[in-house]
Amino acid sequence: MIYIANWKMHGNPRDIASLNPVIKLSKQKKYRNLKIVYCPPYTLLDLMKNKIKNSKLKLGAQNCHTNSDYGAFTGSINSKMLKFIGAKFVIVGHSENRNLDDSDLAINKKIKSALKENLKVILCIGETLNERRKKITKKVLKKQIENGLFKIRKFNNILFAYEPRWSIGTGLIPKEKDLANNIKDIKKILISSNKKLKNAKILYGGSVNPSNVKEIMKIKDIKGLLIGGASLNSKKFIDIIKKSIN
Repeated sequence: MIYIANWKMHGNPRDIASLNPVIKLSKQKKYRNLKIVYCPPYTLLDLMKNKIKNSKLKLGAQNCHTNSDYGAFTGSINSKMLKFIGAKFVIVGHSENRNLDDSDLAINKKIKSALKENLKVILCIGETLNERRKKITKKVLKKQIENGLFKIRKFNNILFAYEPRWSIGTGLIPKEKDLANNIKDIKKILISSNKKLKNAKILYGGSVNPSNVKEIMKIKDIKGLLIGGASLNSKKFIDIIKKSIN
């Protein structure tokens, strides 16, 4: 199991101390084999790197620029910079960025840029509420996956996070049957795209909390969780981890 803690636009230097209980948990025999990745805002990457350097926790970023080279892109950070600062993972195509016109073309370029620097990519895919109502979820997922992976041949460093865009921050999650069907469709799409993706890891993200995690984990093909707001609270985050494997 892998757990991605996406802090979004939250956190100050003093909040780094909240990792202490999670670091302690990761050292326990029962949880030693779990992968826990923290993706804080860019401003906290260096502080968090130093915090987790003697632990099993990994560092990730929330996004990267399409261009892996340095250049005149005010306000942007590229994959080369992320690698230099110590990041091992990067989230690409998050629904909140797709909502800001992060196109499939841009996402594809970001993936290629991140892979070039040997970063592990968490590719987010998912339908809007309108697309769900139109019953075109499978079509949307297929387009996002195929466009995102365009002209990419190595997949070892790509994880796929299914996050229904209508679920982000709403407290709502798909019904068990719908979630199972969507995860099944994603697996089929991945395999049809390239047989090398047969064993690709699929994560779920979208309003994950201690109350619904057991329901989510009933779906056997879900191999990890992308956790937003709940990851800011170490007690809730640990609760999610424990409930997801018990």
